[in-house]
Amino acid sequence: MKKMFLMGRSEAGKTSLTQILHGEELHYHKTQYTNTDDFIIDSPGEYSETKHCGIGLACFSFEADVLALVMAADEPFAVFEPNCNCWTNRPLIGIITKTDSPFANVPMVRNWMINSGCERVFEISNVTKEGVEELFDYLEADPVKIPWQEAVNRQWSGQPEWMNKEEFEKFKESGWGTDKQLEEFIAKK
Repeated sequence: MKKMFLMGRSEAGKTSLTQILHGEELHYHKTQYTNTDDFIIDSPGEYSETKHCGIGLACFSFEADVLALVMAADEPFAVFEPNCNCWTNRPLIGIITKTDSPFANVPMVRNWMINSGCERVFEISNVTKEGVEELFDYLEADPVKIPWQEAVNRQWSGQPEWMNKEEFEKFKESGWGTDKQLEEFIAKK
């Protein structure tokens, strides 16, 4: 199972999600320090909210297989800047919690996560457990192993090693684009 690092502001639902993924009953617990176990690293929200603690997020990210930005569906603003995936070499996913809130605006939060660089976004209700199975399946799936030369070619073309060709083509079609020189190089390989 992939080890996931959860980051997001206070009250986003990170600890509740951790309880659900461990099969525990929901109960309030304020995370005072970074908690880690076999497959989850849960960080305090203050790390995402405080400029000086941001380096802690970067350091803990190296211990995970996948990074998860967690935002509640009723968030009034985004704490993650656009393209924040550029500081990591791990897959970055988004997790929208509190989707059952009467004030939820899932499409807006989804757009914030896509702008931040999340390659996949999960919608979860910690109360009804809707969407948890899909996230759990993602974490249980084995990472795709690729040959060294293919990894070099993907890196040169800008394709993340965890993204398959079909996903990469969709990504390019969504506005990413490539230049002629890069296309010629890839065609030669």
